[in-house]
Amino acid sequence: MNESPARPGFTYTEIGATRDELPPGYHHLRLRREVGRGRTEFHRLGAAVLRYRMQRGLGILRDARSPVAEPGADVTVQLGIGRFGLRAPCRVVYVLNEADRIGFAYGTLPGHPESGEELFAVEYDPDTDMVSGVVTAFSRPASRLTRLAGPLTRPAQRVIAWAYLAVLRRTPREH
Repeated sequence: MNESPARPGFTYTEIGATRDELPPGYHHLRLRREVGRGRTEFHRLGAAVLRYRMQRGLGILRDARSPVAEPGADVTVQLGIGRFGLRAPCRVVYVLNEADRIGFAYGTLPGHPESGEELFAVEYDPDTDMVSGVVTAFSRPASRLTRLAGPLTRPAQRVIAWAYLAVLRRTPREH
């Protein structure tokens, strides 16, 4: 990805690491939950993930430079509530569009209170016909505020990740 002064770079060096082994030196988060059954549901929910359904469903999506996740698209989410919320700029690192895995990962940009990357995906298991929602992340504090919040940030991140998966599970069918 081409970075310029008008387009700041990521705040971490392990770009794309949510694809495989998570890097040392960060807090790791891996959550998986059944969200449906069947190949049709897999494709429907995969399309929802790529349209930022998990972020929109929680009401935290503030801006997305593209209606569907694509590499290089800037995304801003708001962490917290109202005037106590923090705007958290991110950029889509990669998009998955595989036979049994659909999703995207975004990484943190300057101004985000954390430093790291988060993957949002659905996976299909052809042996069981199960569709799983997946959230995988690695992060560490990037601001004094998040360093001070310390032990509170990890449980909050886990609660938000479970909420993402709950939103995905409740995604309405389009008619």
